[in-house]
Amino acid sequence: MKQMAAQPHDKILFQRYLDNQCSPAELALLISFFGAAKEPELREMISEALLAEDQSARTGPDYQKKLQLIYQEISREIGGADQKITPPVLGKRAVWPSIAVAASIILCLTAAAFFILHKAPVQQLVINQPFKNDLLPGGNKAILTLSTGQQIVLTGARNGKLAQQGDAAVTKTADGQIVYRTADVSATAEVSYNTTSTPRGGQFQVVLADGTKVWLNAASSITYPTAFTGNDRQVEITGEAYFEVAHNAAKPFRVKSNGQTVEVLGTHFNINAYKDEPLITTTLFEGSVKVIKGTASALLKPGQQSLVTEKENNLNIKVTNNVDLDQALAWKNGKFYFTDTDIEEVMRQIARWYDVDIEYKGKVPNMRLSGSCYRNLTASKALTILEYTGINFKIEGRKIIVQ
Repeated sequence: MKQMAAQPHDKILFQRYLDNQCSPAELALLISFFGAAKEPELREMISEALLAEDQSARTGPDYQKKLQLIYQEISREIGGADQKITPPVLGKRAVWPSIAVAASIILCLTAAAFFILHKAPVQQLVINQPFKNDLLPGGNKAILTLSTGQQIVLTGARNGKLAQQGDAAVTKTADGQIVYRTADVSATAEVSYNTTSTPRGGQFQVVLADGTKVWLNAASSITYPTAFTGNDRQVEITGEAYFEVAHNAAKPFRVKSNGQTVEVLGTHFNINAYKDEPLITTTLFEGSVKVIKGTASALLKPGQQSLVTEKENNLNIKVTNNVDLDQALAWKNGKFYFTDTDIEEVMRQIARWYDVDIEYKGKVPNMRLSGSCYRNLTASKALTILEYTGINFKIEGRKIIVQ
C-alpha cells in the first residue's frame, strides 16, 4: 500500500498523545496517519491501541507492546528527522480525553474507516454535526435476464434452481451467488445467452459454466453463454468486474468492454470500463493477459495495468508497472481505496455505491485524496470522514450536494 510520509506535526501529535494532551481533533489526525499502515494486522493493532477506552487496558504489557509498534512505524516513516520523540514507557497512561466530544469521530473510526487527507493541519479540522438524512450502503443486488427475456430479481430470490437454460441449470447458492452447471455439451449445441446486471448500490458474483468466477461491481453487467461450446469462451461486460478464469489452454477466454478485448487462458484480473470514467483500466493479478484495442495491443504481466481511452481514434495502450493491487481490488474486498484521487472520481464511486446523484454547488474543489474506508458505512459516515478536508456535503433525498 502506498503511504503518505509522516510530517513533523504527526510526530508531535504522537508525543502529545503519549503525554495525554491530544484533543479529539488531534487524535483523529493521528489515527488517519496510522490508518495507512502497510499490514492490515498492524493497522488493527494501532487502531485498537488508540481507540481503547478501558483505562486498565492501557497499562498492561500487551497495550505497551502495541504502542511500541506504533512508535516503530512512525519512526520508520519519518526516518532521519531532526526531532526525536520519547519511546513509550511501560506503565505510562495515555487516556483519550473528551470522549463525548469526539463521538462523531468514534462513530466512523470504530468501523475501521481511516482516511489520509492531503494538507489537513490540525487547525483546519472541524467536527461537524451528524447528517439529518442518511443513505444505506449498497449490497448484493442483481437481475438475471434469461435468453427468453424473462427477468429474475436475484435479491431475495430463493436458494436452489432458478431456471433451466438449454443444458445448463441456473442455481442460486446459499452464499448469494449464481452458478451455471452443465452436463457434457456438444460443439453443435444451440447456445443461449444470459445477462447478470447490478444496479447502482449493488454487487454480485456469478460462476460461469466453465467454472470461471466473476464479481460484478455496482452499475455493471456481464453477458455470457450458458455453455461454452466453440473454440473460445467470450463474454462482454459493462462497468467493472473481477475475473478468476478457469484454465483451459484449448479455449481462450475473451472479455469485451467498450471496444476493448482482453484475451486470456486462465488468470486473475480486473477490468474497470465505466462509461463515465475517462479510461478503461485492466489490472493483472496472476497469469498473463493480452489487451487489444483496435490495431493496438499490449501483453500484461502480474502487477501491471493497462490504460485505454474510449476514443476510437486513440489506439495507444499505456502500461503502468507496479500498480497498487490493493487499490484496484478494494471494491471486491468491501472498501473504498484512493491514492492521490481527484474529488470527482471519489464522488463517482460514492454515487455508484450509494445510488445517488452528485451535484456541485459552485466550483468543483481542486483536491486529491488518499486513504481508505469500508463500504459498509452509511453515506453520512463516509461523508463525515471526507468533510475533514474542508469540503461540505448535504444529503437531499437521493442526491449528495458538494459545496
